[in-house]
Amino acid sequence: MEVKILYSPAYSLANVKLDPNENIQVESGAMVSTSFGVNIETKAAGGFFKALGRSMLGGESFFMNTFTAPANGGEINLAPSLPGDMFAMDINNQTLLIQSGSYCASSMGVNIDTKWGGAKTFFASEGLILLKASGNGKLILSSYGAIHEINLAANEKYIVDTGHFVAFDESLGFVVKRVGGLKSTMLGGEGLVVELTGPGKALLQTRSTDAFLSWLIPKLPKNNN
Repeated sequence: MEVKILYSPAYSLANVKLDPNENIQVESGAMVSTSFGVNIETKAAGGFFKALGRSMLGGESFFMNTFTAPANGGEINLAPSLPGDMFAMDINNQTLLIQSGSYCASSMGVNIDTKWGGAKTFFASEGLILLKASGNGKLILSSYGAIHEINLAANEKYIVDTGHFVAFDESLGFVVKRVGGLKSTMLGGEGLVVELTGPGKALLQTRSTDAFLSWLIPKLPKNNN
């Protein structure tokens, strides 16, 4: 499998070249186009209960699409719902925690599950559940806006607004904190932040869907009927 990210960072497209008879699992709605002969199968990936947890708790679709290349190989183009960037990486016996909505696709060797981390994983409106990617293979993620990567050394600390996460290594320690006092949280335009502690890598998005909705909703016309 070969992945190229095109048209980055505003309206990215992931062009995936598949070897003969190779499979890729894709989040519902992410497919843009495929070459002729690529077969699609829709199912509850990982079984009913795993798919139910991913849908109800992780914010992802209940069904996953599996695309299979024909005997001469093929390609598939993928894109997220929101304008922004995409990121392809290799998972090698490691675990990555992914925010809801950022998972796009993965090779069949990558297991996608939900992870309950307790109250400390409360990321504002994103909820208590993260997606957990583990195993070996390719992983394709998306973001709202561009993707910014940070790498932290052992015991190095970093502060991130909760609405700007895409994914991070499970090795990172993290504590959710309020910005300033209650007045700053309510009136200052900021809410919760996460204090990360290395070692590990985190992928951030340069835009926040919550911030965009906070700007947009007051400007929508009101129904006076």
